[in-house]
Amino acid sequence: MTETSPQVGSTFLPQAPPTGARAKVRQIGPGLLAAATGVGAGDLVATMVAGAEYGTALLWAAILGTVLKLALGEGVGRWHLASGSTLLDGWRRLGRWATGFFAVYIVIWGFVYGATAMSAVGLPLNALFGGLSVRYWAMIAGVVGITLVWLQRYQVFEKFMTVLVLIKFVSVVSIAVLVSPDLGNLANGLVPRLPDGSIVYVLGLIGGVGGTITMAAYGYWMFAKGWKGTGWLSMMRLDNAVGYVMTGIFVVAMLIVGSTILLGQNLTESDSGLLTLGTALGERYGDWSRILFLVGFLAVTSTSLLGVWNGVSLLFADLVRTLRLPHGAAAEVGAEAAVPGERPADDKGYQATAVERSVPFRGYLLWLTIPPMGLLFIDKPFGLTLVYGVLGSVFMPFLAITLMLLLNSTRVTGSGRSGWLSNIALGAASALFLALLVTDLVGRLS
Repeated sequence: MTETSPQVGSTFLPQAPPTGARAKVRQIGPGLLAAATGVGAGDLVATMVAGAEYGTALLWAAILGTVLKLALGEGVGRWHLASGSTLLDGWRRLGRWATGFFAVYIVIWGFVYGATAMSAVGLPLNALFGGLSVRYWAMIAGVVGITLVWLQRYQVFEKFMTVLVLIKFVSVVSIAVLVSPDLGNLANGLVPRLPDGSIVYVLGLIGGVGGTITMAAYGYWMFAKGWKGTGWLSMMRLDNAVGYVMTGIFVVAMLIVGSTILLGQNLTESDSGLLTLGTALGERYGDWSRILFLVGFLAVTSTSLLGVWNGVSLLFADLVRTLRLPHGAAAEVGAEAAVPGERPADDKGYQATAVERSVPFRGYLLWLTIPPMGLLFIDKPFGLTLVYGVLGSVFMPFLAITLMLLLNSTRVTGSGRSGWLSNIALGAASALFLALLVTDLVGRLS
C-alpha cells in the first residue's frame, strides 16, 4: 500500500500509483467530484419529468447517457495523464478558435449559472426551514459557497464533497427502494424504444444528465491529488467508473421515483417541480420521507454549486494562464507534451500548487457569486438567456470532438492514444450531442 505523499500548498506531491484494492479505493475521489458536480437540480427535474411522462420506458436512455459521460470523463483524464498538460493547453494547440470559444462561454455561462445554482440550493432550504424567501436563501447559499471554496484546500474539499455525495446517493436510492418499483417494468425499460413525442426527453436524458463544463475540471482535480503520468491510467479509469456508475444508479433511482409517484401528472420543468415530488412523498409515506428527499435534494444542489465554484474557477485560472502565453508558445509545448517538464521557458505549465489562492481563481469565484445575485431579483434577460442556452448546448459536442482530435494526435503517445472503443464512444457522443444542439436550436427558434 502506498503512503500519502507530503502536501505542497493545496495539492499533493506526485506519488507512485497505488497497488492493491484497498490502496486504490483510498485514492478514489476526483471522479466522484466530477460526476457529482455534473448532476444538478435541472438534471433531477429532467429525469423526474421523463419518468412522470413515460414511466420507466426511457431507462435505457439514462443508462446510455451515463456510459457516454463515462467515456468523456475517461478521455479528459487520459489527456491530462498522457500529455502532462491541461485541457486548456490542448485546446490552445488546436487553434485560437477553441480557446476563444471557451473564453466567451465560461464568462457568460458563469454569470447566468451562478444565479441558477444559488436558486437551486435556496429551494430545498426554503422548504426545509422556511423563514426567508427562496431568493434570500439563495444569496446565503452563495455566500457560504464562496467562503468554503475560498478557504478550503483540495484535500478538505474532496472529503467534504464525498460526504455530500454519499448523503444524496443514500437518500434518493432509499426513496427509490421505498416506492417499491415494478421490476418487470424496469426490465422493459432497458429495451431501447421511442414512445410518441419522447425524442426530446431521450436527447435530454442522454445529453444532459451529468454532462456540463465541470467534466473538463476532472483533470485539474487529478493533478491536485498528485496523479501524474500514464502509470495512473488504470487508477483514473477506476476512479472515473466509480463516479459515473454511482451517477447512473442515482439517475435510475430518480427515474423510478418520478415514474412511480408522479406518472401521468403534467409537471413543470422548473426546479420548483421537485417540491411537488417531495409533497407527494410526504402525503403517501409520511413527512419523514419528504424531509429525506429534501435533504437529498439539498445535497445534490450543494455538490453542484460547490463543485462548479471550485472546478470552473480552476478552469478559468488556467484559461488566464494560457491566454498570457506568447503567440506560438502553445504549439511548441505540443511537440514536447509527452515529456512532462520539457516546455518553453515562457510556459511554466499548469501549477496546481497555489492556483486556489491566485487572483484569477478568486476573481472568477466572485464573478460566479456577486453579479448573479442581481438576477435573483429580476427575470433573466431574454437575450442573455438565449446566448447562454445556445453556448451550453454547443459545449458538450465541442468537448467530445476536441477530445477526439487531441487523443488521436501526436500530442499523446503509446497508452495515451485512443483505441477503437474510445473512438466509437467519443464519436457516438459527438453525434448525439450535435443532435441535441440542433434540437435545442430548433426549439428556441420555433
